[in-house]
Parts: sequence; C-alpha cells; structure tokens
Amino acid sequence: MPIEIRELVIHARVDPNDDRPATSVSAPAANAIQPTEALVQTCVKEVLRILEDKGER
Repeated sequence: MPIEIRELVIHARVDPNDDRPATSVSAPAANAIQPTEALVQTCVKEVLRILEDKGER
C-alpha cells in the first residue's frame, strides 16, 4: 500500500555564536556568483515551462 506525503516540514536552526569553521565542498564565494545565477536561470525556465504546460491543459 503506497503512502502519500502531503506536507513536509523542515526546521533549521542557525547559531550565530558558533565558532566552528563552515565546511563546504562548493567553490569559493567569488566564483560562486555565476553558477548561482545559472542555477536561478535554470530554475526560472523550468518553472515557466511547468506553468505553460498547466496553462495548455
């Protein structure tokens, strides 16, 4: 019997007093601007495509 999840709630807590260094596998911040913009553009295109498909129904 399949289970359908209708809502997923994720909570995150940020501690501004945390002295541990941040660990990341991504590029440095100076080089992260262009990939972020490319990701945003890709997401926008995908959302517009989905909205267009829903409009054609």
